[in-house]
Amino acid sequence: MSGRGGKMPKVLLRLAWYFTQRADQLASTLDGRDELSAGVIPGGRRSSHDSGHLLRKTPGLAGLRSPGEELSRCKSLSVSYWNPYWRLPAEVCGVNCLLESSLSEKPGSVSKEHGDEEAHTSHVAVVACGPRLEETLTMVKSAVLFSKKPVHFYIFAEDELHDSFRDALITWPREVKAKFTFTIYPITFPKENANEWKKLFKPCASQRLFLPLILKEVDSLLYVDTDILFLQPVEDIWALLSLFDSSQLAAMAPEHEEPRIGWYNRFARHPYYGKTGVNSGVMLMNMTRLREKYFKNDMTAVALKWEEMLMPLLQKYKLNITWGDQDLLNIIFHHNPESLYVFPCQWNYRPDHCMYGSNCAQAEREGVFILHGNRGVYHNDKQPAFQAVYKTIQKYQFGENLETSLLKPLEAALQSATHTYCGRAGPLLTKRLKESIRSVQQR
Repeated sequence: MSGRGGKMPKVLLRLAWYFTQRADQLASTLDGRDELSAGVIPGGRRSSHDSGHLLRKTPGLAGLRSPGEELSRCKSLSVSYWNPYWRLPAEVCGVNCLLESSLSEKPGSVSKEHGDEEAHTSHVAVVACGPRLEETLTMVKSAVLFSKKPVHFYIFAEDELHDSFRDALITWPREVKAKFTFTIYPITFPKENANEWKKLFKPCASQRLFLPLILKEVDSLLYVDTDILFLQPVEDIWALLSLFDSSQLAAMAPEHEEPRIGWYNRFARHPYYGKTGVNSGVMLMNMTRLREKYFKNDMTAVALKWEEMLMPLLQKYKLNITWGDQDLLNIIFHHNPESLYVFPCQWNYRPDHCMYGSNCAQAEREGVFILHGNRGVYHNDKQPAFQAVYKTIQKYQFGENLETSLLKPLEAALQSATHTYCGRAGPLLTKRLKESIRSVQQR
């Protein structure tokens, strides 16, 4: 991964970063206390997704307080349990609470500009277990390269990956770190069934089901798999939240565009959404609505809250599901179709959209917005076009010219993939990327 390492020993970099953030937190807590006590960003603005809740100075579990309350740090407590209601204690954010602070925020008061920036921040969550470190860092890199507005990342990872994530991200160039912040969380499942949830489908993948219950103070969130690459700014998909009607609380893309090659409509042994199901690799959520809704279901005549529904749903269907938590989401939205906003396939473009011939009409017209390298295609030779995009972004060095050091090498690599159907779709993979690069270079 480019930008990692450095001349200064890692331990000194981490110590310097630690004390800088402690100073940032203290200064901003003292100077920003009055402006934030009423939950209003200086200048009088509220988040477009606030829904009446107090605004947070920082995303995540820290930073939300009622008028008159003092800001307090999360308790230093390793979160390895859940209470019977599957709720984390309100004061706990995980073993890395300090990482709630901004990597780029300067000591001092919270200015109007900072308040406006916070209101326009996109919030992105990812879950990484096993050998997913480099893949996740490349996803973060793609998001940071093309986004014009700030992004906050919630990185859920196994404990042994925490230091590696931190060491990589804090050594990226300063001008890059100014564009994003991050929080690292431990993997957390309900204590009584932790092993069952953790092993469902792929290691830790089902963690996404519990994000609304862990990130209780986060209003809206974009969840992405580790094998996602952004080819245009994150804020573009974030803007889809404004298209939700009053009933919708989540957004996903269809699992298939062509029913003749669809999986759910041919093989599923459980209910699924719509004609071909939905894919949960890119999932946009209004989590405030999700936490408040009572969901219709086929287990009881009584509608259930999200946290009440998950375990009974798993117990009923665990012998019938193939794709783990994605199948559970399909079951949920089969019974609550009014709650789902379906966005087009170019927001979650996968090998299925080109390996049998092009079947994503929106991508043909507008290009690919988000690339999803499922089936492990970034790391094998089955889909060289997908692998080319991944390796080119991975190898790109921060600070180099995006056109000559990223776009041109990618176009050259795609020329050698034209013997495959997805390789012939190469222009779709670069169409929106060219616009993103042009936009970044004009800033």
